[in-house]
Amino acid sequence: MSDSSPLPPVRLHTEAELARDALSTPLLSRAARLARWAGPDTRVDAGGGLVDEQLPAAVEALGLSGDDAAADASEAWRVAVDAGLVEVVDEEEGTVTAGEDLALLTGGSPQDVLAVWLSALETVLADASVPDLDGLVDEDGEVDLSALDWDPEGEAEFLDGVLGNLYLLTAGDDTPGAPVPLPALAASVIVPSDMGEPTNDVLEQVSDAMMRLDDQFRMLEPVGFVAYRPVDEALMADADEEPAAPVDDTDVSRYGMVRLTPLGLYGMRARLLEAGFEVPAVGDLADKGADALLDGTAEFPPAAAQAETEQWLQRRESLAAARELLAAARGADAGAPLRRLRCQQALSLVGASAEPALREVLDDAELGGLARVWLTEHGAVDVPAPSEAMVYWLTIDTVAAQLAAEGNSEELRALVEGLARQHGGFFDAVWRVDHPATADVLEAMGRLHPDKKVAKEARKAAFKARSQQGG
Repeated sequence: MSDSSPLPPVRLHTEAELARDALSTPLLSRAARLARWAGPDTRVDAGGGLVDEQLPAAVEALGLSGDDAAADASEAWRVAVDAGLVEVVDEEEGTVTAGEDLALLTGGSPQDVLAVWLSALETVLADASVPDLDGLVDEDGEVDLSALDWDPEGEAEFLDGVLGNLYLLTAGDDTPGAPVPLPALAASVIVPSDMGEPTNDVLEQVSDAMMRLDDQFRMLEPVGFVAYRPVDEALMADADEEPAAPVDDTDVSRYGMVRLTPLGLYGMRARLLEAGFEVPAVGDLADKGADALLDGTAEFPPAAAQAETEQWLQRRESLAAARELLAAARGADAGAPLRRLRCQQALSLVGASAEPALREVLDDAELGGLARVWLTEHGAVDVPAPSEAMVYWLTIDTVAAQLAAEGNSEELRALVEGLARQHGGFFDAVWRVDHPATADVLEAMGRLHPDKKVAKEARKAAFKARSQQGG
């Protein structure tokens, strides 16, 4: 991802909802319990971790059991220290006390709680980039780093790239919440975009990446960052072993499924903002003017644009909002047609009380057409019929907006075919329309129309329009 390119807008839960989610995550709740459990007799080592002798008591305090109990308690303690829930008082003595941020979990604002959670998240992300050190301990109990092929910076960049792609898939989806298959996510950072059929070497890299990500997502789930369905253990069994149950090779979910939680979306957005990315969120424009709304939502997916507009309208009286939107929709610049389309879509969300604002612009060359459409759709009476010139101008403006919003889409192709079919002599008349985009629209119609004869007529009309405009 380039930090100069804006990312798709994300719809976040409220900070109060996210704070409640954060407090209920297994890892942060364990860290808080250990911070309250710690007392004058608690001792830590030089790195701030609980000494081995006290891990059993920490495990008991958390009510943990099983093979991973000590590791889970150790991780919770590390999060408590890193997140400011516990403070080391004397490094030589290894004594601790409750940290200043512990009180924020019960008495702070939602923003305070989320700040503590973000600190916990950074600890887990750092741990997730560290490989499994089992089997690398030598006879003296030291880790033999020479036997480890590990690039810390490269590993962190790999995980950041995967999480960035997961964010793009989640934020850019009009129906967020669908899990992403782990093979697809791994391939998104391994397989070159211009590669047709992946080579065996590349496929092996994807497989290795999946195994790394399986471990990493297992670590990220307890902090509430992701919801993860791990890779089926049967897939990692030796080839000579008989599977315990029949295996469905077509079930992609067996290879791992992951999605960012609402809390994970919040966390990823915070990290991307910190890294210098432009990361819009639905609601960012609610207190801005109508010009910022129409320009800002120009590149939004439809559902996000509607959600942003609804929040903007909720803060305004309908009639005043309609007048502000109409004023912002005027203009002859390249972005004006798409602003007017977004204006029309926004006005579809306001009630009949906005009617006076639409009647005020009936004679406006740029807004009169969309005003008539709105009034007719809302059952208004005495709506004057548009002139032929206004109909053609609105047609050019609409196609220009669709081109800006969707490019050469199938919907636009169907619109172009319908226009040429329904209006006899369309191209003989439309090239004369005094609209900045007339020539560009006609050229696009020439590209999009499947009938060669009609496409040629469109191109000839585009030439006339450009000559008329002095181009």
